[in-house]
Amino acid sequence: MTTTPSTAPETVDVLIVGAGPTGLLLAGDLAAQGISVTLVERRPHRTNNMTRAFAVHARTLELLDSRGLADELIKTGMPLASLRFFGKLSLDLSRLHTRFPFVLITPQYEVEHLLERRSRTAGVHFRYETELTSLHQSAAAQSVTAELREADGSRTTLTARYLVGTDGMRSPVRHALGLPFPGRSVIRSMVLADVRLADEPSDILTVSGEGDAFTFIAPFGDGWYRVMGWHRAHQAADSDPVDLDELREICRTALGTDFGMHEARWISRFHSDERQVPSYRTGRVFLAGDAAHVHSPAGGQGMNTGLQDAANLSWKLAAVLRGHTADPEALLDSYHAERHPVGARVLRTSGALVRLAMARTPLQRAVRTVTSKALAAVRPASDKAIGMVSGISIAYRAPRGAHPLTAKRAPDLSLREGRLHQLLRDGTFVLVTPDGTAAPASPAPLVHAHWQGDRTTTLLVRPDGYIAWASDHPDPAALRAALDR
Repeated sequence: MTTTPSTAPETVDVLIVGAGPTGLLLAGDLAAQGISVTLVERRPHRTNNMTRAFAVHARTLELLDSRGLADELIKTGMPLASLRFFGKLSLDLSRLHTRFPFVLITPQYEVEHLLERRSRTAGVHFRYETELTSLHQSAAAQSVTAELREADGSRTTLTARYLVGTDGMRSPVRHALGLPFPGRSVIRSMVLADVRLADEPSDILTVSGEGDAFTFIAPFGDGWYRVMGWHRAHQAADSDPVDLDELREICRTALGTDFGMHEARWISRFHSDERQVPSYRTGRVFLAGDAAHVHSPAGGQGMNTGLQDAANLSWKLAAVLRGHTADPEALLDSYHAERHPVGARVLRTSGALVRLAMARTPLQRAVRTVTSKALAAVRPASDKAIGMVSGISIAYRAPRGAHPLTAKRAPDLSLREGRLHQLLRDGTFVLVTPDGTAAPASPAPLVHAHWQGDRTTTLLVRPDGYIAWASDHPDPAALRAALDR
């Protein structure tokens, strides 16, 4: 039976489903470029979603810096210059070549607060307590029609030129597309709670896996701590009862102490999956964040990967919607081509960390010890691990014959006109040239900047901070072709 919508259909450039960090960054980026955006969220406004995210890595801080938000976010948390795993392996983040050589420990709601404020300022239309129930793509109309259910049960329809699902691991958008989400559960019966501690841990971030248990403790900064714990001997269903005594016992097993844990304001049990959708794009519908990939919390890469998905997709949608590209389909397809391998790599790295933490047999634990010592002692291996966890080493596949810098992350260059990240804040490309080089006519807005010294390389930097094209010699025709693409 079909329910007649209670209001006339609406039309918007982009409909985003899901108001977590990924959806908020995407919405703000698009609206800042003059794109009409509606963001729907099934939860009421300001409802705490019991987030597990606490780590904001260096590459994500760079993306927030290019939106003018990083310095404000840093004030909400605590920078951590090293990551320690298993009590033996320490990764020195201060070696990162970035303005942010650390991981910022701050709750996800601080990230959401800044991104929501930016989105509202840019003109995003929010619709809370609204749930997507179905969608239909029309090739002839070049649109997507979504049916939505409001809090009072009434139904409305909304037509958009593009739709993006940033609606979590149980994504209604993904289900509406009929896409599989292959993978499996890797951790069962993880206990999660917000508690107070009588004794403050010595480290800002406490992570340990010893014997049959591991524990993660992170501060909110207001006297409350987020604690996650797992014990091999207690594999209960998510729906089974859980209490603070169980979490205390896990912490004592993994850490030798429970830090005087008391006064839980909430406590629950959950499981962690490793899954990835085969395609991030289906026609005019895209998936990003947990709707596209989920993995264990090891390494704190989940929210960061979703935010980087959004930064990759937003400028491409804006370029297509504003008619700034000669090949819209190829540009939109590049979102899946670039981000799907990154999601797969995050599944592998977080999976490797959690399997090391869950090492059970003497042989597995010996492998963990050897691996930890090797990463600590061998500088190239350690640097590679740091680059992967922080996101700084992420690069995309360059076309055959391209300059070696093409598709790599551009560092925050100090240019005559200012820092690169500051020049990216308008969401435009940045062309970096030596003095005396004229900027060509561009189909899209372009900031022309110059090296401070005598460097002769020409760089075309994308709005997401990756190098779209580079040359060591003047090549106006090739530059123009890159701008058209």
